Amino acid sequence: MTESSFAPDTAPLEVLPRDLSAYRQGNTGIDYVHRFESGRPGPHVLVNALTHGNEICGMVAATHLLDTGVRPRIGTLTVSFANVEAYEAFDIDKPYENRQLVHNLNRIWSKAMLEGTGQSPELRRARELRPVLDAADYVLDIHSTRAPVQPFWVYPEFDRNAGLALAIGDPLVHLVMPVGGAPGTGVTAYGRHGEEGVDGGAVVVECGQHFSQSAADLATDVTLRFLAHLGLVEPPHRAAAKAPARRFRLLEVHMVKTESFSFARPVLGFEVFRKGELIATDAGQEIRSPCDDCTIFMPTRAPLVGREGVYLTVPL
Repeated sequence: MTESSFAPDTAPLEVLPRDLSAYRQGNTGIDYVHRFESGRPGPHVLVNALTHGNEICGMVAATHLLDTGVRPRIGTLTVSFANVEAYEAFDIDKPYENRQLVHNLNRIWSKAMLEGTGQSPELRRARELRPVLDAADYVLDIHSTRAPVQPFWVYPEFDRNAGLALAIGDPLVHLVMPVGGAPGTGVTAYGRHGEEGVDGGAVVVECGQHFSQSAADLATDVTLRFLAHLGLVEPPHRAAAKAPARRFRLLEVHMVKTESFSFARPVLGFEVFRKGELIATDAGQEIRSPCDDCTIFMPTRAPLVGREGVYLTVPL
């Protein structure tokens, strides 16, 4: 790693974790999962927060729903705090290190992982949450990013997901994930949500930098617009601005293979490379742009062997 490859984390800690113990006992028999039924026909919608322990904007949105007594006009609303164990490991002196305890909770939703013999806090929690995901027709999984980049949607490449994100509007950037193109199996690709030809929809919203007030505000706003679009709550007084979306399709994900992983120049995300241009190196292996206008997403800020180094995409 060279000094110029990775910028230091200098974003202010505007929003910090809060005690969630009051939300532990829900009404589903599963800790930190709350369900509200309208008694009227309609979709079952899951709002999922804290898939990663330090992505706290989802916590802000989920507690807003619970604290303000939001109840569905139709269908069913479930609110879940996923990886609370990692969330509670937050250390203000090392605020980026409690993303996960062992496994990435957003990579282990395959049948092989969930029904295998492996053990970890995340696998245990995913197994607990399986019936929660099984019951949901629509899933909003709320995330944030280490770098202060523009917010964006992420979803498996199905028309139902694209239509859902386009209908809701802001964020206006979409990262489209071909089935099987990303490492592991995420929350939004679990079970029927990873299959062609089914109803519903499952999307991730990346709301901005982990500890920024703007990410917390957007998480709450997107959540309310998501619920309104599906008819569970009244539409917000302020309609989201309509503008053309910018959509990008994943081409490749490069995993960090060695501690020498290094970018060719400082990056935060959304940098564009021409075909053949050097993006990064890893133990002498060159990672070059496979096409013109290759746009990178989520470049690692602290490369760890076995985790994602950079996502390469092409505009659609």
